[in-house]
Amino acid sequence: MAPGAYDVITARLVEEAGFPACYMTGSGVSISALGIPDVGLVSLYEVLVRLEQITGAVGVPVIADADTGFGNPLNVLRTVVEFERRGAAAIQLEDQEMPKKCGHEPGRRLVPVAEMVAKLEAARAARSSPDLVIVARTDARTTHGLADAIARGRRYAEAGADVVFVESPETPEEMRAICAGIPAPTLANMVEGGRTPILPQRDLAEIGYKVVIYPNSLTRVMARAGQRLLDELKRAGTTAGLAADMLTHGELWDLFGRGEWERLEATFVAGGTAQISSRAAAADGATRWPARRRSRRGGPSRPRSADR
Repeated sequence: MAPGAYDVITARLVEEAGFPACYMTGSGVSISALGIPDVGLVSLYEVLVRLEQITGAVGVPVIADADTGFGNPLNVLRTVVEFERRGAAAIQLEDQEMPKKCGHEPGRRLVPVAEMVAKLEAARAARSSPDLVIVARTDARTTHGLADAIARGRRYAEAGADVVFVESPETPEEMRAICAGIPAPTLANMVEGGRTPILPQRDLAEIGYKVVIYPNSLTRVMARAGQRLLDELKRAGTTAGLAADMLTHGELWDLFGRGEWERLEATFVAGGTAQISSRAAAADGATRWPARRRSRRGGPSRPRSADR
């Protein structure tokens, strides 16, 4: 289960809740960085900035949405190198034409299978470590039908995708056919109000999915909570009525390592209480920068063929 995050705050909430991975949602990045819906206008640079911020702040693997790879197979070569350099554990590529659309919106247009296969082959060639997981998404179900979507998924697995993501199936029976028909780990996308039924994690596992993402659940809840607070402030002239729904000042700071920063301040800042010996110990590694950057290659290992 990989809940979606669009910035450091949401990513840290995912980590603190104990989930094994975080999904950096392209839709959430577009909305929060540009104020634009998921219509394919976010750039590679803008995504890289947000990715580096998130991977620098959490220790869990980050599955990063790369949309169409930002161009042709040559663009994909660069995209994979840049995503891996910034700490992505997995990169998601999709077979839509540019500009792409949200996977639960109408009017999505697909590139030919051969073009997507070339992108996946480029992605495999570009990664420096097999630990970078390549997720291949197809949007064929809505416009081309289930059979074509499964056929594309099979072809993408043959081309080297480690995980296959068939977007927007419309019934549990279709979801079961996808998992049975594709010889690779499959990913389910839970979009509230979208085309796919919302099923509990245990049901998705029984169907055969290995990964499930919740791309915009946090985005929607936090936006609704913000509306409630601002409406209350405008109505009552105070936020006191919603105090019970907020983190306290201390709880918010603790979420971002307040105690670690206080120890660093005591060790290094002039006038602090620590002695010179403490600073010497820090120089030897006893005290470290508290950001939770994981190893660049610290994500989940690429599945072996026998595991598929």
